[in-house]
Amino acid sequence: MVNVVTGLSRYAMALLMAFYTLSGFQMVQKQEEEKRAALWQQAFLLFSLLLMGDLILYLNTGNEKVLYFCGAQVILYLGFLILQRVIYPGADRLLNHNLLLLLSVGLLMLARLSFDKAERQLELAVLAAGLTFLIPWVIRRSGRLRGYYWWYGAAGLGLLTAVLIAGSLSFGAKLAITIHGITFQPSEFVKILFVFFAAGMLYERQDFRRVVITTCAAAAHVLVLVLSKDLGGALIFFVTYLVMLYLATRQPFYFLAGLLAGSAAAWTAWKLFSHVQTRVQAWSDPFSVIEHGGYQVTQSLFAIGTGSWFGLGLGQGMPYKIPVVEEDFIFAAVAEELGILFAVFLIFVYLCSFYMVFNIAMCLKDAYYRLVAAGLGTLFIFQAFLSIGGVIKFIPSTGVTLPFISYGGSSLLSMFAIWAIVQGMYLKRSDEVAEYEKDTKKEKNKKAKKPVKKSKQP
Repeated sequence: MVNVVTGLSRYAMALLMAFYTLSGFQMVQKQEEEKRAALWQQAFLLFSLLLMGDLILYLNTGNEKVLYFCGAQVILYLGFLILQRVIYPGADRLLNHNLLLLLSVGLLMLARLSFDKAERQLELAVLAAGLTFLIPWVIRRSGRLRGYYWWYGAAGLGLLTAVLIAGSLSFGAKLAITIHGITFQPSEFVKILFVFFAAGMLYERQDFRRVVITTCAAAAHVLVLVLSKDLGGALIFFVTYLVMLYLATRQPFYFLAGLLAGSAAAWTAWKLFSHVQTRVQAWSDPFSVIEHGGYQVTQSLFAIGTGSWFGLGLGQGMPYKIPVVEEDFIFAAVAEELGILFAVFLIFVYLCSFYMVFNIAMCLKDAYYRLVAAGLGTLFIFQAFLSIGGVIKFIPSTGVTLPFISYGGSSLLSMFAIWAIVQGMYLKRSDEVAEYEKDTKKEKNKKAKKPVKKSKQP
């Protein structure tokens, strides 16, 4: 009976995910009044996916903790959505739904892979959700953030240097640092500081001297990450800066020069670092080095192929064969047990979220916040691209986490912070629109009250 229910759930979850994704893209183009009914339907789909996934997991494991885990998620999600509506009634509800959808998929797969890690991830999610209620208020009310850009750059570079000097090795790279028993990955937070720094440097002036100075500072961030052998992080910093530079200057020359410099740097890294050579070889022909560097990629491809379109069902696959599956390669576990179709719809959720963030950026009048929103949107979608691309052998593996889904406290907290900043930008845009409408109404009232001069009769 359990096998039958699990088998049927594969199709049901793929169908629910398809409806959720379609509704998201449809709502992007709708006005706020038209969204309300659709948002309630989407919320129903969100909780249906959550409850169905945890129910199937409970049936396959018989672990009563799964039920309590499911209840805690429901309470967290309801509390988050209700408080968001009360505190920030103008916040974008679709963005919040997408956040919770990605988080629920991550928690579901972590509960399947390692229940202890899933519990820790949920605890961190509660903490992160609490912080998100403060950040939009700061973004919305504070106009002084742009004035401290040099502090953002110095703090970010200092944190990365500290990891280079005192960081602990993980798979050949220095990624994290431990303070009083708490291990965290500074680069996840430095990404945000870096975006604020670059925006502060470029939003007012884009002359050649300012571009050179900003580029040198950005290159220093990337260089420290390369020396730490965090090449995935270095690539995210590089691409984010390149996009921000182009949006600020509108100069194709800078963009092309950046691409050439990046290509040269990638070739140099391939020549200098043995682990980069291993990953490139594992990408080009993983089966020839399956017993060495290609094992992780091949197991990922086996898992995805075995899952086929609708997956094997929760608890029916063998994701444990993939090394570090809870972190870098969790997308393969999703595809194996929930299906390729489900995984594709998940990608569309990421794309929908990116489109919404970029749309917010382009609608902002303030050039500084426009660059910040664009930079945050770029690093979000590019990180997702690097993670998924490495899993499916589209690009060499870079060892970055999948936003909101992979296990990792630093990654989860930083992504929640990015989401909160973007919501602050959305509220700021709403304030700009309201202010414009107010000024327009005042102008119309003045014109209506202005007495009409009567022409003198000869």
